[in-house]
Amino acid sequence: MGSSGLFKSNNGQQQRLGITEPISLGGPTDYDVIKTRELEKYLQDAGLYENQEEAVGREEVLGRLDQIVKIWVKTISRAKGLNEQLVQEANAKIFTFGSYRLGVHGPGADIDTLCVGPRHASRDEDFFGELHRMLSEMPEVTELHPVPDAHVPVMKFKFNGVSIDLLYAKLALWGVPEDLDISQESILQNVDEQTVRSLNGCRVTDQILRFVPNIQNFRTTLRCMRLWAKRRGVYSNVAGFLGGINWALLVARICQLFPNALPNMLVSRFFRVYTQWRWPNPVLLCAIEEGSLGLQIWDPRRNPKDRFHLMPIITPAYPCMNSSYNVSSSTLRIMTEEFQRGNEICEAMEVSKADWDTLFEPYPFFEYYKNYLQIDISAENADDLRKWKGWVESRLRQLTLKIERHTYGMLQCHPHPGDFSDKSKPFHCSYFMGLQRKQGAPVNEGEQFDIRLTVEEFKQSVNMYTLWKPGMLIHVSHVKRRNIPNFVFAGGIRPSRPTKVTWDSKRSSELKISGNAQAQKSEEVKAVVFEVDDERKRKRAEDSMDNLRNCKSFASFPPSMGEVHEVRNPISTASSCSMKCDDSEVNSISEQKNEKPGFKSLGGSPSEDTETNGSVGSKLQVNPIFATTDTFSCKEAEKVATEKIMSGPFEAHQAFLGESEELEDDLEYINKKGFGGNMKKINLESSNSTASASEEKVISNKETTCSTRLTLNGGLDELEPAELAPPWLTAAPVPQRKPLIRLNFTSLGKAADKSF
Repeated sequence: MGSSGLFKSNNGQQQRLGITEPISLGGPTDYDVIKTRELEKYLQDAGLYENQEEAVGREEVLGRLDQIVKIWVKTISRAKGLNEQLVQEANAKIFTFGSYRLGVHGPGADIDTLCVGPRHASRDEDFFGELHRMLSEMPEVTELHPVPDAHVPVMKFKFNGVSIDLLYAKLALWGVPEDLDISQESILQNVDEQTVRSLNGCRVTDQILRFVPNIQNFRTTLRCMRLWAKRRGVYSNVAGFLGGINWALLVARICQLFPNALPNMLVSRFFRVYTQWRWPNPVLLCAIEEGSLGLQIWDPRRNPKDRFHLMPIITPAYPCMNSSYNVSSSTLRIMTEEFQRGNEICEAMEVSKADWDTLFEPYPFFEYYKNYLQIDISAENADDLRKWKGWVESRLRQLTLKIERHTYGMLQCHPHPGDFSDKSKPFHCSYFMGLQRKQGAPVNEGEQFDIRLTVEEFKQSVNMYTLWKPGMLIHVSHVKRRNIPNFVFAGGIRPSRPTKVTWDSKRSSELKISGNAQAQKSEEVKAVVFEVDDERKRKRAEDSMDNLRNCKSFASFPPSMGEVHEVRNPISTASSCSMKCDDSEVNSISEQKNEKPGFKSLGGSPSEDTETNGSVGSKLQVNPIFATTDTFSCKEAEKVATEKIMSGPFEAHQAFLGESEELEDDLEYINKKGFGGNMKKINLESSNSTASASEEKVISNKETTCSTRLTLNGGLDELEPAELAPPWLTAAPVPQRKPLIRLNFTSLGKAADKSF
């Protein structure tokens, strides 16, 4: 695959990485050098680098693990009756991948490892059997936990205190050479799907390092983005955000587009480019190749399920896959907002109005929303809780998807990527989701969301866990911000109202002030328009009456309200910035306005001719940004270049054109188990102004008692009308008073009365 993503220029000196030309070849300025040093110090102070002693300890553990698997493969070879020569030639080898292989791991991080074995060493009997037995008998091995039924089967354990995730790949070879190159496509011949998935981690990691122009700058930038994502609550693949490999691919693409930039500039351009990125255009480090083995690759033109992917980030190793299929519309919206925030802060840093502390401010999750879902789970013992927790975490994304589907995207969910434990309850864990009405959607009074069946459906799917044991419980409740339990806060103490002015709070205040000022200005403009209109109407009326006095018929009398008058201020569309561009660039800027994001060939190169839909052909190459003294001009040029690189072999697809395959499979499974008989569409009720007195009494009583607990079965948990509104609904009767908007649940016991 290297030839498609990496080649040399005509002079044979400079390499170009990626499927497009770089956006800028500019080198660092003195400002970039200073800010990069500040960033490196910030990362050091944040404790992201391990000390030398820990680094040596990890290397020793990996060396010891490699010795163990070599002994293991000879043991099983002898047990299978192989002659002594074959036993001596039998070999297994340990590879690393993930953050450790990329060189961005921190203190205490686990090591992702892969054991590659010969064809006669099976996964179930030998790897999860004999090797598991050998490890369990070693005193230095603790917390051994095999997961053979996972999508990628893994054995988790600690070796001398170092956390290890060990995968297994059984090759179609009798012997595994020490110099084995797993990046070759031939390594995938005649292997099962589990082996392909297990090998994928190592192959992708190696390709990422191969496709970045400067590994050290890549590593520093990736460390920065990983820390930022964790602080801002968008680092979790299982929760529907992005995981380590996703962030690595996004950063690697920025390194390709700005090959001579230092980490300071790379961080700034990361936010600038991905704020502008039009998802679901895919992020690619190299062209997608068909390969010769017939393995399925990511291609929304041929694979219907790929069309539902909202934020495709494609792996560079064959078979190319979307590494971010877990992203939902809600999590994509959250990440897009965070990219925009990061871009604004980086621009403020350029004029000394912000610093690195501002960029890394933690996201105020429990201050941002007024309403939350709380998912509590519990088990009988620590081992059961670990298994139950892993299963529930893998299903939480389903709850987000189901709510989005059942409310047509009008009720937005923000899952917190972490979990919280109540120390007063043994073997207990809680998860939280922020809830809000879709921003910008009209608030329809007298109507409500009803997600009772949605929650019940989710709970039923979770309770189908094949390894379920008595005591494994799950409980979902609605909680308001003021009633968030104290154990989610540091030290178990609820903080008082924040006194520190953060970027988020400052920005929120500015938006409110701006909104009020805009509204006031709008009212003033309206007043001026109305005065002008009234004066014109009076003149027209007077003229009409004068004419009517001389007319014998009133049939042609025009109504004074039949015309629309607008007061418009002419706005120049000419830009004050200037750019040094050649003719092709000038043409590309004008054509970009009508360009439809789309891809024309599988090889990753734009087609030779400009298509009728406005996509730009290969003759309009993406050229580097040219030297300019105008910062705004440079930004505009980069914006144009970014628009042009969003072209490739696939037409941009739209999700939600049909039902997600994942949810269809989930519902089919539920129905097969007998839970589908009572399933109904969600009920989007309207609050009737003629409700009975008894109903009003129940609501009134609940207002005073449900602030810290759930209602009885079929009860209503009230939400502030400003936060939630239902999706498209039928007309409701005109209310005599302002009704309450409520969120309904079913089968929810009182949280205060139920212990775990």
